[in-house]
Amino acid sequence: MSVLDLSESHQRVSSLFTWPQHKSEWEQYRLSTDQLEFFEEYGYLANVRLLNEEQIAVLGRELQDIMDPGHPGHSLFYEFASNESTDPAKVVFHALGAWRITQGLHDILWNPAFVMAASQLFGDHAVRFWHDQLFYKPPFNGGVVAWHQDYSYWTRTGPIQHLTCWVGLDDTNTENGCLHYIPGSHRWGLLQKPVLTGAMNGLFDFLTDEQKSAFTPVPVIMKAGEAVFHHPLMVHGSFENRSARPRRGVVINVFKDGTLSNSDEVLLQGVPPIAKGHRMEGQFFPLLFDPSVM
Repeated sequence: MSVLDLSESHQRVSSLFTWPQHKSEWEQYRLSTDQLEFFEEYGYLANVRLLNEEQIAVLGRELQDIMDPGHPGHSLFYEFASNESTDPAKVVFHALGAWRITQGLHDILWNPAFVMAASQLFGDHAVRFWHDQLFYKPPFNGGVVAWHQDYSYWTRTGPIQHLTCWVGLDDTNTENGCLHYIPGSHRWGLLQKPVLTGAMNGLFDFLTDEQKSAFTPVPVIMKAGEAVFHHPLMVHGSFENRSARPRRGVVINVFKDGTLSNSDEVLLQGVPPIAKGHRMEGQFFPLLFDPSVM
């Protein structure tokens, strides 16, 4: 059995999220001035409610289904690792491309609460999709995601005008491996990249003494359905899941409309190259939201 490639649809394909029909309906999703200023100062913004209970349940079921390598849509993933951890005693499930496979994980890209927040954090600019990610850390032996900057893995696109949104499908805290941030580290410039699921402190090999002295992690504790947004140069990571609960997250990575390819090579596995210097657009990089036409 085959499944449709949902990357061919640049609009919602289910009723899980409701798109506003009038400009006034967007106001409920707007971030406050205080939230925008916090992001500007510290490089991240947490506890933004994006999902209700029904949406959490649907996305959780879809994630569980497509973790199976035998799923009929498996070939549509850009990357898939049942366990990406470099520690054989730990597990980190990590995959890219779920938006192509299931309706809910496709339609979350057109969640009005997400696109409005993303646009505001871009300075009220149009938002275009880069790629998604799924993370799953099982109870008791979920592995780490090392300290890193997202853009250090994305230099094949430019300029640096990207944004990451991590959405939890479970309550997250320090026991089950919540995200941690180094406030203000988005001003450190581009650092070299460590192995994403390797040694937690691998990034330290590339830090100055001043950066090491400023390295004070802050945990982000959130309820299921809440999200945290962060700057592409923000240093962040997550520790092991030592709890009896899973830690599941959906990540949406976006950039400002007008971002360019910085490589003639393949940008995502299975996606036709976009010539260096050409705009990132087309089937796999849809425009999600343009505030000028809402």
